[in-house]
Amino acid sequence: MRTKGLIEGDPKKQQLVPSLPREASPGKPRRLWQQMLEQSLFPFQELALVSAEDLRTLRNVRVLLAEQSQKMQRVLEEVAQLRAEISSAKEANQAASEMASEVYVKMSDWALKSSGATIDTQRTSETYDCKENWGCRVLWFFCTANPPDTILEPDVSPGNCWSFRGHQGQVVIRLPARVHVTAVTVQHVFKEVSPSGTDISAPRDVAVFGVDADGEEETLLGTFTYGVAKEAIQTFPLKNAPLPRAFAYIKLLVKSNWGNPAYTCIYRVQVHGKMAKPESLD
Repeated sequence: MRTKGLIEGDPKKQQLVPSLPREASPGKPRRLWQQMLEQSLFPFQELALVSAEDLRTLRNVRVLLAEQSQKMQRVLEEVAQLRAEISSAKEANQAASEMASEVYVKMSDWALKSSGATIDTQRTSETYDCKENWGCRVLWFFCTANPPDTILEPDVSPGNCWSFRGHQGQVVIRLPARVHVTAVTVQHVFKEVSPSGTDISAPRDVAVFGVDADGEEETLLGTFTYGVAKEAIQTFPLKNAPLPRAFAYIKLLVKSNWGNPAYTCIYRVQVHGKMAKPESLD
């Protein structure tokens, strides 16, 4: 039941006004406003929570992107390194091919009988006939002495060599073309497989000359020593070669051997160099 109260002010104009409900105490509006405020702030609290979660997600994404960027950078660096290695390998392969081609040209054997090389017998030492020695007669009774052009063939089986009398002698090789000579290879056999059981007939001190066709002029190209304690095949670069001038004749002068007073034996001689160009021909 509602009660009526008087309006304060003029006593003559007092009016009855409805009074507040009994249960509407002064503390309830405050709580109501607090609830309303909390309800109004709830979306903002959720937004704050969502924003915090988004920030964490963004941070994680940022860290992940940074890691991926670093990985990508490393991959790019590895790719660049691989490209550089591939390029370097290609250059090395090209250089090796050019070097191999150059070595092939320089190491071509111009003193090969099958390629047209021959022996100038007029300027070559006389072949030693081992049958003049009684011991040799017993060993090689049914054999004949090998000719000088034996040294121009690749067959170096034991005993298949050319011998000349004594410890000094020479051989002049006519090459199939005019060549700028750069090196000479001399071959003997090891004493373990030698028919005589020794290597004292091997050449020792040798000189190489470039010779004119008429034989009037000789040019020293180099000297070397063949060592019996080394490999059977020994190549000697000529210090005075290559010369601007090319030669069609090469003389191998043996100055000494390793102790055999009767004869010196040579198994094979190879001449290396580059063929002269047509414009350099005389």
